[in-house]
Amino acid sequence: MRALLVIIIAYLLGSIPFGYLIVRQKLGDDIRQSGSGGTGATNVSRRAGKTAGVITLLLDAFKGTLAVLLAKMLLTGPPPLVDRLVAAAAIAVIVGHIFPVWLKFRGGKGVATGVGVFLILAPVALLCAGVLFVAIVALTRFVSLGSITAATALPVCVWLQSMFVEPVADLGPLLTAAILGALLIIFAHRGNIGRLARGTESRI
Repeated sequence: MRALLVIIIAYLLGSIPFGYLIVRQKLGDDIRQSGSGGTGATNVSRRAGKTAGVITLLLDAFKGTLAVLLAKMLLTGPPPLVDRLVAAAAIAVIVGHIFPVWLKFRGGKGVATGVGVFLILAPVALLCAGVLFVAIVALTRFVSLGSITAATALPVCVWLQSMFVEPVADLGPLLTAAILGALLIIFAHRGNIGRLARGTESRI
């Protein structure tokens, strides 16, 4: 029962639409009607300015971190079971951000929330993926392409972290969280992928 409650809390934390609330408070607009239609930091920056975008980024990352920390604090039992449940909470908070119950399941892309999650679960792997993100964005000026590339690389970086930096006794749950998180983020970017293919994606 506690495990289910923790996963539900993680989803509800992820569902808090900070970008939507910030733009609604500042401009009175629905951010989902602008740009890419997402509630994340990139779209907020384009609509409401860089400061609003940075605040959105930090808050979205924070809810990912908080969900994982709460899961680690509240869940008890054999370590393999706890690892699986923490991974489930990590996935749930990303799902909540992308499909928030408060906004009829239409939210952001999950990138910042995923950063918050893996800042706790696999910081070295996150750094590796983050370097790739910065390089892609610097070369192409497409935030979406950087996000998709970094998300795709994250499971590989998680495996490399376990092999060469900090061995994980039971890598399965962490690797599963990384793979599912990556798939969710890529799915959330499906519109961006279409625009990239057509050459109509916005650059920063």
